[in-house]
Amino acid sequence: MSRELVFVAEETGVRLDKWLSDCMEDMTRSAVQNLINTGMVTCHGKPLLKSAKLSAGDEVRVTLPEVREPDILPENIPLDIVYEDDDLLVVNKPKGMVVHPAPGNPDKTLVNALLYHCGDSLSGINGVARPGIVHRIDKDTSGLLIVAKNDFSHVRLAEQIQAHSFTRKYSAVVYGRVKEDSGTVDQPVGRHPVERKKMAILPNSSSARNAITHYEVVERFEQFTRLSLRLETGRTHQIRVHMAFLGHPVAGDPVYGPKKVITSLSGQCLHAGLIGFTHPHTGKYLEFEAPLPNYFTEFLRKLR
Repeated sequence: MSRELVFVAEETGVRLDKWLSDCMEDMTRSAVQNLINTGMVTCHGKPLLKSAKLSAGDEVRVTLPEVREPDILPENIPLDIVYEDDDLLVVNKPKGMVVHPAPGNPDKTLVNALLYHCGDSLSGINGVARPGIVHRIDKDTSGLLIVAKNDFSHVRLAEQIQAHSFTRKYSAVVYGRVKEDSGTVDQPVGRHPVERKKMAILPNSSSARNAITHYEVVERFEQFTRLSLRLETGRTHQIRVHMAFLGHPVAGDPVYGPKKVITSLSGQCLHAGLIGFTHPHTGKYLEFEAPLPNYFTEFLRKLR
């Protein structure tokens, strides 16, 4: 069964394909253009061309054809479970593990492991491919994330994320010596206008969302700095984009860092070490920590 999405243009003169790509962050621009070319995008009941210019207030309707999500198979993959009860579990995800299946990563994901561990006891809010996933961290970021076992818990946890009442602290090593002992980056983050797999600082874009990262210097080295970071918001790639904006990209980051990547890190040196939240059923505040993983401590040892 197909579904229909409705978007309303806020500005006059914007080009349809670019504007719609910004609205539909999860789709590539070519996929959006394909929807337009096949007549799936209409305004006032008529199909639009990709070059069409919109007027403020135009109601654009997008018909998404039915896509059957692939069967996600349980896999017996060991999990580092920090906490678990009937409503949720907190998992310490290793670097290199993808959170949920996607093109190019159909298996060996956290979701495959969760299906084996939990069976049917996972929230169904995000559909077949993302059962129980309330929030996520990047493939090459290690650390803590929460998984909901039922829809009630999922909704309550998602409300806390929306209200920015989660506590989320990260450890990172960044390039260069950060001069200030502490600071805050308050810059909106949105989908990169050209490279659709990247995010970017977009201060003048209506599609960007506010993003706030607080940082504090833990240790300085000759060419690197170890930071403790606290997220006030949780945008995609937020820390990585904000640190690059400061001129101190995360060490090992192949996307936002320098072209000569530190390959021994196998991705960014970033660890979600602490998470705190109010339990959806008991109302009790819970907080959990995960120690720095081996790749992180070994890198620190070399820097020292």
